[in-house]
Amino acid sequence: MAHRDGDGIAEEGELFCTHIGGSATLEGVMMRGKLNWAVAVRCEDGSMYVEEHDLPDRSARPAWTRWPIVRGCISFGESMVLAYRAMDIAAAHAFEDEDGATADTGSVAPESADGQPDGALGDDSAPGAPAASSSESQGMGGGMILAVIFGLVLGVALFMGLPLVLTNLIVGELTADNSLLWNVVEACLRIVVLVAYIGGVGFMPDMARLYGYHGAEHQSIHCFEHGLPLTPENASRFSRLHVRCGTAFLVMTVGVALILHAVVPVGSWAEALGLTGVVRSLFVFASRLVMLPIVAGLSYEVTVTWAGKHPENPLVKIALWPGLQMQRLTTRRADEGMLECAIEALKRVDAREKAARS
Repeated sequence: MAHRDGDGIAEEGELFCTHIGGSATLEGVMMRGKLNWAVAVRCEDGSMYVEEHDLPDRSARPAWTRWPIVRGCISFGESMVLAYRAMDIAAAHAFEDEDGATADTGSVAPESADGQPDGALGDDSAPGAPAASSSESQGMGGGMILAVIFGLVLGVALFMGLPLVLTNLIVGELTADNSLLWNVVEACLRIVVLVAYIGGVGFMPDMARLYGYHGAEHQSIHCFEHGLPLTPENASRFSRLHVRCGTAFLVMTVGVALILHAVVPVGSWAEALGLTGVVRSLFVFASRLVMLPIVAGLSYEVTVTWAGKHPENPLVKIALWPGLQMQRLTTRRADEGMLECAIEALKRVDAREKAARS
């Protein structure tokens, strides 16, 4: 049985480590496996809307997409797109429009193993009920694309631009002589901004519920990995923290960026080019953007490839500990309704993979 103190690590007693993972959405949870992904959303009337879609066949990809670092960049990009698609579906079904009806996502129902459409699941609907279809289902709409762009710009400005400006004020411009100190201060400020942002938005009721669904994702996966029947009662017994969480990846990027930025002589390059003032700051900022894919790729290799293959390694536990602690801010203990959504999405993904194996 898993150790539990309300927030502790619940890794003992696992029968296996699943590859299934997911993310929280507005009033719901998205789960992703190797073959498909599913999102379960709690509607305002109390019913549950579930939608699932196939994933592209990874074996058909070019060999270079599986190269170290490259695969991490691709995986990060795919995860971001998938999370936004799931959030788009959730936003369309979680709340009623002005006419008192839930909005229609226009998503095409995916096909089940027997070739029949597999669509929405309400409290009084059976699996296989067709969802509304539209050509818009094949990707994100224009509004969602703008939201993605806005989110990326805001994230870059807040977590890269702001720490850079503050570091210049504290340490001065980046030079060859103060490179190590400058990068350490920048990394510390980046962590401060990250913690302040995540903790601050957690006071908003909607974000608190989002963090609750994040906890539901972890609790249901714990239950699944311990081989217990997937019920809210069983899942509620487990911790809201999980070592195999994307939060660990997010925190790892800060450490990887610190090492990479300290090694790459950006300060020396700026001096050699004779850059000063705002121009030098823009040059340093541009270098961060250029190295971002490398940071993401290296962080993937550490948190997924290395840590995933050596979960009992003491160094792995040390490396993942900061990300685990950050989950105390990004998760809340889930209520029964949240756990039901997480479990339904998880069941859909697991059922698809079991069907493929049979």
